[in-house]
Amino acid sequence: MTAYVALLRAVNVGGTGKLPMAELVGMCQGAGFRDVRTYIASGNAVFSSPLDEAGVRDTLAQRLHAYAGKPVGVLVRTAAEMAAVVARNPFRDAAGNRVVALFMDEPLPKDPLHGVTGIGEEQLALGQRELFIHYGDGMAGSRLRIPFAAQGTARNINTVSRLAAMAAELC
Repeated sequence: MTAYVALLRAVNVGGTGKLPMAELVGMCQGAGFRDVRTYIASGNAVFSSPLDEAGVRDTLAQRLHAYAGKPVGVLVRTAAEMAAVVARNPFRDAAGNRVVALFMDEPLPKDPLHGVTGIGEEQLALGQRELFIHYGDGMAGSRLRIPFAAQGTARNINTVSRLAAMAAELC
């Protein structure tokens, strides 16, 4: 069994993609995942499964599609990968609510600044399958637009750290 973290895209954010976490737990359990727990109501689940990453992603995506009537983006990372994201954070001295990891399944562009607009106080740094963004003045007033962000999902480092710790408990 492998410990995984599932990160759902556009769930319970801005009034869209309503999904009670009890429903998400039920979907995960129905898929045969074990030790299922959620963290905050924005589509984060931690569990163990004998499936590989693609199997977990596809199984959960199918269940979410049946529930929502439309595709729901699902990104999956192992417990070890989540811990590595926390360790790679290049903005360790910044407040955790001002640093996000934008998780991607597609390869990151060679030039992550291509097409990016509205850069002010923000700093960007490449990870492996994530882009780190430090919002120096906070996200609320940011005009930063990252074209490829629509293919991923972002979590602040506080959330990433908590999910990594929860997943580590399953190992």
